[in-house]
Amino acid sequence: MSNPNHPLTGIRVLDLTQIYNGPYATFLMAMAGADVIKVEPPGGEHLRRRNARGGALYPFKMLNPNKRSISLDLKNDEDRDIFLELALTADIIIENFAPGVVDRLGVGYETIKKIKPEIIYASGSGYGQDGPYKGYQAMDIAVQAMSGVMSATGFPDNPPVKAGVALCDFFAGIHLFGGVMTALVKKERTGKGSYVDVSMQEAVFPSFASNLGLVFDTDAKKIPERVGNFHGGLSIAPYGVYPCKDGYVSIICNNDTHWHRLLEVIGLPDAKDDPKFITMADRVENLDDVTNLITEWSTNLLRSEIMVLLNEARVPCGMVKDLGEVIEDENLHARGMIRWISDEAGYKSLAAASPLHIDGLNSVDYKDAPEIDADREEILRELEANNN
Repeated sequence: MSNPNHPLTGIRVLDLTQIYNGPYATFLMAMAGADVIKVEPPGGEHLRRRNARGGALYPFKMLNPNKRSISLDLKNDEDRDIFLELALTADIIIENFAPGVVDRLGVGYETIKKIKPEIIYASGSGYGQDGPYKGYQAMDIAVQAMSGVMSATGFPDNPPVKAGVALCDFFAGIHLFGGVMTALVKKERTGKGSYVDVSMQEAVFPSFASNLGLVFDTDAKKIPERVGNFHGGLSIAPYGVYPCKDGYVSIICNNDTHWHRLLEVIGLPDAKDDPKFITMADRVENLDDVTNLITEWSTNLLRSEIMVLLNEARVPCGMVKDLGEVIEDENLHARGMIRWISDEAGYKSLAAASPLHIDGLNSVDYKDAPEIDADREEILRELEANNN
């Protein structure tokens, strides 16, 4: 349940979203106390029905807790009228259908604005509501390809590789949340509603800052090749992933101080005076030598040993964890980001909170994702009471 200490308590959101992009934006709103009503088509949103390997149940549960569900067939006049009545009670409507779908269904922004001018209406899509790509079908891997993510991921002599997570969906979901919150501030200041348009492709573009440095800040002005685990702009060294006894660690020396500290830990303090390593530019130019120097040291130690040594020396580093280690991560559990829960049948699962900690709170009390149409009667009773 939400309480007055949560920043979005009292805000109602009609959630027409599906899969990851939009549902993550509305998840953040629900975790901040908003009343999020998930409006689903008959049979439920697509993620409920994705079951090729039994993998859809958890993603749906992860992204839809603390929401209420009502099933409406927006192609049906009666159900569409219910939605329009609900729109009059809402502060925010958010959708991530392909551009034009909500207009064809009769619930697009222009329709809603006529009956509630102060509405904040947000649309998430692959490439935006206008522009030459607006009609393209967009899922995360397609946008990874079109946005340049795949071109920048992997090793130079191998084919492009997709990121191991659905980063385009979640980057866009974060921006969709941010866009809606920005519009909410505007509404509080001016009383005016807004239309928010967020594209997955555009949400990813700023993450190429390092790579773009190689295009615009060097004499070569060249498009960078894939660089594996090295710095995307090839301007920092060491910056990479190094083998150790039980896996791999990442080590980054962002300045000379980090580098000198690393050399002290390795036991080669005099290497700082080697002409190959004196400046950052020297280290980048002699990247193979830097890599070999670190690898000869790291292969003799465990990940945990390297973490202790480098953190004590204040050198940025991280052990490469697999997903099994991540879900048991002590920091994520200690800060309340994840915690183990069990349902009535004793099924153990992992509940995720919001990463936004505001005044010491990062989520409302956890309530499991709703069954489809579970809250219809309650929502309709509230609607009837509002009409009276």
